[in-house]
Amino acid sequence: MTQQQDRWGLPLGVGAYLAWGGMPLFFPLLQPAGALEIVAHRIVWSLLFCLIALVVLRQLGDFRTALRSPRILGTFAVAAALIVVNWGVYVYAVLSDRVLDAALGYFINPIVTVLLGVLVLRERLRPAQWIAIGFGAASVVVLSTGLGGLPWISLCLALSFGLYGLAKNRVGRTVQALPGLAVETAVATPFALAYLLWLGSSGTFTGHGAGHSLLLMSTGVITALPLLMFSAAARRLPLSVVGMLQYLAPALQFLVGLLVFGEHMPAARWAGFVLVWVALALLTVDGIRQARRTPRPGLG
Repeated sequence: MTQQQDRWGLPLGVGAYLAWGGMPLFFPLLQPAGALEIVAHRIVWSLLFCLIALVVLRQLGDFRTALRSPRILGTFAVAAALIVVNWGVYVYAVLSDRVLDAALGYFINPIVTVLLGVLVLRERLRPAQWIAIGFGAASVVVLSTGLGGLPWISLCLALSFGLYGLAKNRVGRTVQALPGLAVETAVATPFALAYLLWLGSSGTFTGHGAGHSLLLMSTGVITALPLLMFSAAARRLPLSVVGMLQYLAPALQFLVGLLVFGEHMPAARWAGFVLVWVALALLTVDGIRQARRTPRPGLG
């Protein structure tokens, strides 16, 4: 790894997670478009941006290869369905002043990922991981009893993104990030276009001038650019650093919801967040210890 790669890795990673964390500030600008309409635009314009980027970066061949493989295409179709659900719930949360619920969902996500490893991949967990899952479950119980119902937005975001990561894991390293996103959006684009055409034919399409249209078109860049930055950072940074950076996005979402949008934080919600943060601290410390114990390739 060159010195130049080292120098750019951290800024690219931080930039990607800051972009994801700051998205609650962007989506309200797209109103009066609703969550489904915004997601449909996000899909269509992301595909266009990805196709242009594939040509520029000379990765169009990888995109075509993935489309020709039934196994890869099927896996990406499942991933596309999951990420569309994730995007839809997330945009709905932002537009309905529930950014804190969205932030909690992405804080819970690493815990859900560990749990999926047990249930789906039959992985054996270390004691610290079991304790972290216990704290995560306690958080859901506290929030459910204290706020009068399951935190469904948080759970839906955590579960859909966790399953999305599992689906992408099935593909492994056979498809890079950009061609993978292009395949996902290509699978979803016919449905998104059909929905936008239906909105237009029914007279409910939210056309509000050139500025609003440009903002809707910019969702393609907003979606794909952070992913490209993250992909570049992941190739330059140790996995432990990437793991630490993942908490930047929900932390920023939390601050936006609390300080910018002024969302209410009763005692039960604070308690739920604290329990999740304890769980994440346990997972982080355990992950660092495990990484130190694992011998590096090529070292005696």
